[in-house]
Order: sequence, then structure tokens, then C-alpha cells
Amino acid sequence: MGTRRITLNEREAREARARVAHLSEALDSSHAFEGVAAGLPPKIVPLVSDMMRAERDRLNRALNAYDTAKNSGDASALKSLVAGEPGVMLIVARIANGLSQKDLAWRLGVKEQQIQRWEADRYGQISLRNFQRISKLLGVRVRADMPDSREFRGLDHVIDDVSKPSIKKILKHGREAGWFDDGTDEDRLRAFIAENRIDFGSPSLLRTGLNVIDHSDDIMLHAWRARVAERARTEFAKIPDSFDPLSLGWIPELAKQSIHADGPQRASEMLRDHGIALIAERQIPGLAIDGAAFMLEDRPVIGLTLRTDTLDNFWFTLMHELAHVTLHYATGLQTGFFDQTDKDVSVDEQEEEANLFASNILIPDEMWRKSTARIAKSPEVIEKFAAKIQIHPAIVFGRIRKERAATDPKAWALFADRIGRNVVRKQLLGSNFGA
Repeated sequence: MGTRRITLNEREAREARARVAHLSEALDSSHAFEGVAAGLPPKIVPLVSDMMRAERDRLNRALNAYDTAKNSGDASALKSLVAGEPGVMLIVARIANGLSQKDLAWRLGVKEQQIQRWEADRYGQISLRNFQRISKLLGVRVRADMPDSREFRGLDHVIDDVSKPSIKKILKHGREAGWFDDGTDEDRLRAFIAENRIDFGSPSLLRTGLNVIDHSDDIMLHAWRARVAERARTEFAKIPDSFDPLSLGWIPELAKQSIHADGPQRASEMLRDHGIALIAERQIPGLAIDGAAFMLEDRPVIGLTLRTDTLDNFWFTLMHELAHVTLHYATGLQTGFFDQTDKDVSVDEQEEEANLFASNILIPDEMWRKSTARIAKSPEVIEKFAAKIQIHPAIVFGRIRKERAATDPKAWALFADRIGRNVVRKQLLGSNFGA
């Protein structure tokens, strides 16, 4: 797909160069750009252009790092993209040493296909003995060490500073929601969260609409994210690796799935078809989060808690997270976004962009400004407008409530019975939708 964050062989380099050429053509030609942005609301088009430039820059950095390592042996730029992955470092070392996969195979006394398999899996299934052999051959230092101070001994102490009530809350929720069996104890919880931190880093790295001054919710967020990631891995085994951030034409059609009674389920299937895993996993009580978007093994995941079980909230949150997946693929998705979408103030520019994307994909601003539905008191007028733009009327009622409540808090009482309550959880969480 050419969407990998690092280029490690000639095939990947060819794909990345072709992608850079495609991006440059689209950015330099109004006719070519129209093909990429066809069907998208005008307010979103500049965001798409920014995304394409960021993606081109990302690909060029990866290509330049690969070419420099291959041609001069200077692997410093390529190493900076590795993120400390031992298996990838072996591939970088092979490139920097000027060896082909065939050359390395000859030196190890194995077939070239074996090296290809190992590298395709980033050496994830190789034995420790063979890993050490290859490391020595390529000049990669592998060390085993342990700090003297207990507090720096890694992730075994990951929940030592968490209160007992918080641990009990997570365990109770995990058992009720099917994360763990009844016999799961604190040690299993420690490992469950530690594995997630290995993959995603410490709480200080989280991009989130949660309170970032008080980190008391971090452990619950880690636990929830670990569960979403666990389910996403299973999901990725069943869906194609077909995600392409430059493929946008299907997104307006995704919004139109809302008119169907089973719209949320249709949305899930449509995202699957485009290589995105949608995981609905209810939150731990007290964790005020609506949605998340992050990368897992170079594939995009959208997580939803459905803490507000209404159609208008579902569709806006879904589109907000999809905005992160597409617009911010090269500028933040690797770290991840964890959002509380009912906050009145956006945390940063990217959150504002995601809000703009979501509102316009659902109801384009140029149509909204001209519509009498904005000021209508009659449900019939609003429903007629929704039918005209082919979205569920609950989405329009929800937008009206939010806009009018900005100046009059009593407006939240308007159309309260028309925003599609108690529909989404039943479709996406099945029998496990309590709380």
C-alpha cells in the first residue's frame, strides 16, 4: 500500500516513490486534485490538501532515510524511524552494511526465502539463538540489563501507584465485560496493562480530550485501550489490509448509511472493507471518553465507548475519529487520539479539524447555512431537510440542539425524543451493552 512509516526494501521503495509521484501530481494539478477530493464538502478540501502534503513529506523522509543507508552506509536517519524495534533494527543493519537478502542468506547458510520470511515478520518469530547470530553478523549490539533501582525496572510495577479502589473497579468491569475470567487477579491486570504500555508508551504520550493535568484516569484509559487493541488484532486477521488515506470518495457514502435502521452495523462493515477496524467497547465507569483513533501494527483502529447511546452522538463521534484516521495519518495517528467529543472547547488544532470534518461530512456547511431547518421549530421541516441530504434526521436534530444550546442551555430539551436513543449499543455491543 505504500503507507508504511519506514521503507526497508526495494519493493517498498518503488511503492513509496509511486505514491509520492501520485501525490505531487494531485497537488500540482487542479484536475488531478479534483479526482482525489471529488464528492467532499468544500470546507474539507483544504484539510485534504494539507493531509496530502504531510503524507508526501512523510514518504520522502522514509525514502531519503532508506536511500542514504543503502548508498552510503549512514543509517542514522533510518534508525530514527525504527522506534527501538529490535527486529527492524536487524533489517536496517543489513541495508547499512550493503547486503542484499541473498547476501545475508549466503552468510548464514540459509535460503534467501528464509530471510524474506523473517524480514516480512520483522523477525517476530525467530528464535533467540538465530537472532543473536544475525545480530553479531550485522554488528547490532543486543544487551540485557536491569537498573539497580526498583522503580526503574520496567513495567512490573505499572500499577503500584494506582489506588486499590481503581484496581478493583477495572477488574470488576473487565470481568463483567468479558475481558477477563472470574479468576483474574492484580497480577494478570498488571500484565494486561503493561503489554499495552509496551505497544503504546506512557500516559504522557496520549493525545486526549481528557483532563491532562490530573492523570488519575490514565490507568483506566490504558486498560480500555488494551482491550480495544486486543480485539482489533483479532479483527485484523479477518479484514483486508486495504486502508489508504488518499482514498476518500467512499466517506460521503458512509454518512448516508445512517438512513438505514441498521446504519451503525453497516458503518462497521464499510470501515472493514476499507481496512479500518471499528471496535465498540464500553468504557470503565468514570472514564469519560467517547472515541479513539490510533495505529496498531501499521493499521488504523477506531474505538468507541458508546457512553451516550444516541444516533446523533454515534455518527458525529465516528466521523470525528475517521477524520483523525484520514487527515492525521502522518501527523499524530501513530501516537493516537483519545477524545471526549462533548467538550465545548477543542484541545488543539487537530481536534478542531476533526470537528470540522465530522460536521461537514454529515451536513455540509453550504447546505446548512441555506436551510430553514436551522431555525425551524417544526420536526417535519427538519426531517424533510434530512431526507434531502440523505442522512438520518437524528443527526440534524442533534446539531440543532447543540447549536441552540450554545446560547440557551434550555435548548437541550428540544427534540430530545428524536435523536435516536437506545439504538446503537444493541447493534454494536449486542447483549453486553449494560452500563
